[in-house]
Amino acid sequence: MENLAKITIALDGPAGAGKSTVARLVAQKLKLVYINTGSMYRAVAWLILKNNLDLNLQKKEILELVEKAEILLTQDDVFINGQQITEQIREPEISRFVSPVSAMSEIRTQLVKLQQALGKNGGVILDGRDIGTTVFPEADLKVFLVASSKERALRRQKQQMAGGIEQSLEEVQAEIEKRDYLDCNREISPLRQAPDAILVDTDNLSIKQVVDKIIDLAQKSLN
Repeated sequence: MENLAKITIALDGPAGAGKSTVARLVAQKLKLVYINTGSMYRAVAWLILKNNLDLNLQKKEILELVEKAEILLTQDDVFINGQQITEQIREPEISRFVSPVSAMSEIRTQLVKLQQALGKNGGVILDGRDIGTTVFPEADLKVFLVASSKERALRRQKQQMAGGIEQSLEEVQAEIEKRDYLDCNREISPLRQAPDAILVDTDNLSIKQVVDKIIDLAQKSLN
């Protein structure tokens, strides 16, 4: 798969569609760098909450905080200013808060620049909400991953339980549907399928089937 060494893959879709799991596995198989852009926004949301800042009243302070922040993503962990926060950013409080944070144009502008810098040399797969439309509109392959809100809620609840977080399925599904609405209707970089992105519905597919499908699409994209 040497011909895929410099490919750029944009993997977009709503919360809980399986983007992170799939992107990580595709990266491993194709020896690509995996960039989880959603974790960047979650890290910023965590930092804002930790500093007790108000999104509406303290925008200047928030932007100064974010500008100085050092975000590091490894294959499995997320660090901000040297602190590992991999588990903390998956807590329900962060899930509820990340959408309004990601809707702030100044924060998006700063993080998009960072994402573009990380992926400028290719050999990457990025997952998020606006990779194919904003971050890398010229990506070699664009995939839009979807699943029903119920299926996504089941997956998210299972993930939370593994991390010791208890929340009812109804609550998880309601939060996912609210996040969908906010992401699709925000003014800056709303969640939408790029015109040339390939839709992949994962409701009745195993993780392996989705990974194999994306690898096949990646190979075909360079032919």
